[in-house]
Amino acid sequence: MDLSLLKNLSAARILVVGDVMLDRYWYGDTGRISPEAPVPVVKVSKFEDKAGGAANVAKNIARLDAKVGLLGLIGEDESGQILETILKGEKISSQLVSVCDLPTISKMRVISRHQQLVRLDLEETFTEQHSQLLLNRLELVLDEYDFIVFSDYSKGSLSLIKEMVSLAKGAGKTVLIDPKSPDLHLYEGADYITPNLHEFKLAGGQTDSEEALAASARDLISKNGIKAMLLTRSEQGMSLINADEKFDFAAQELEVSDVTGAGDTVIATLAVMLGAGMEPKDAVEIANLAAGIAVSKFGAATVSPEELSRKLGQYLHTTGEHYQTPFDDVLQHIEFAKQNGETIVFTNGCFDILHAGHVRYLAQAKARGDRLVVGLNNDESITRLKGADRPINPLDERAMVLSALSSVDWVIPFGSLDENDTPAKLIEQISPDILVKGGDYTVEQIAGAEHVLRHGGKVEVLEFLDGCSTSKVISKIKQ
Repeated sequence: MDLSLLKNLSAARILVVGDVMLDRYWYGDTGRISPEAPVPVVKVSKFEDKAGGAANVAKNIARLDAKVGLLGLIGEDESGQILETILKGEKISSQLVSVCDLPTISKMRVISRHQQLVRLDLEETFTEQHSQLLLNRLELVLDEYDFIVFSDYSKGSLSLIKEMVSLAKGAGKTVLIDPKSPDLHLYEGADYITPNLHEFKLAGGQTDSEEALAASARDLISKNGIKAMLLTRSEQGMSLINADEKFDFAAQELEVSDVTGAGDTVIATLAVMLGAGMEPKDAVEIANLAAGIAVSKFGAATVSPEELSRKLGQYLHTTGEHYQTPFDDVLQHIEFAKQNGETIVFTNGCFDILHAGHVRYLAQAKARGDRLVVGLNNDESITRLKGADRPINPLDERAMVLSALSSVDWVIPFGSLDENDTPAKLIEQISPDILVKGGDYTVEQIAGAEHVLRHGGKVEVLEFLDGCSTSKVISKIKQ
């Protein structure tokens, strides 16, 4: 697997077309049964709105740093406006078409103690006339993208999907489809379809044996003019099947919390990895890892490059390969984490030769919140601070070693002359919830402390492990 291609994620240009939805969550505690009917009473304490359906596919793609647009149908209502606002915050290029006669598809879930008690659906099926509006818009924006993902939830937005696929293929685009119809002929021309086992059986697939499964899958894609099928198989993992080969990928052994949206994560990750230039087999391998992460979360979840990096690190530990998020993308990832309500911790240092004291200190810093950002002095800054013979290890290598630690989520360099070799400007950009510094400092002496405190954050000073320092390691080596 060529992990260097993961540096190209932002080069992928993907358009998602399909049934967009607003997922609404009402959370609360249950302590009694209603006197009106034998149902629990939920005292609602928290509301949350998320992008659902095809919009969740687009969100997954955006979280993986690719350029993504979204084409779908919404009503002229409050739910449509909320969905547009969510998409804007996710850096998704919204191409949603408003229709006046039908509502935005919305699903409201009432959650108590991590259990879904009821789901309320507000929806009407869109007609071919509505789908024609999408087809017209697709023709206008097609040239801006290389990959087209069709996310079909059988809500009518893709009533004219056959014509849409024909249009996309005529323009030379790679087409991926998450299908719902058992009539696979509707998807003729697609490069990849991603049915689950239930959808595969409805389309005529056989699952009595691996041989029957492969043979029937090849028969289906051959008859319907489809190049390849990525069959998702729940606890059996997934299989990539084309006319000549079948590749099987075992399910990742993670505790399953919620399978909602796992298919969205699979097709989104597949599209992004193909867009980055990966071979299909490698792209599916990473999509399988992403699915394992997604099902361990509650609700329609997304997967970040950092999470994939860690999973890849475990998965490929024998190869010595590693993936590090490009510095330019980190600030956007931090913003996404803030939107999710995660607590951001910041610390900084040179970390020239990583030792036990560093590892313990970083673990203690991470324990203060959900995500740890490490500001890393660049090489020129270290030379000014430590002398001409430092750093021992260059910036890229120090960043790679730090990123491999489970306690570290992001690494960002700093230290230009106008920053006076301090992370103060970087801290102002990030505005962490908690600023941590190790050593014999007072709060007033810590760069960036004033900004953090002024914005309602906390500043903490941690002790270093006695006897551990980079200077002592270097001295011992010289001796």
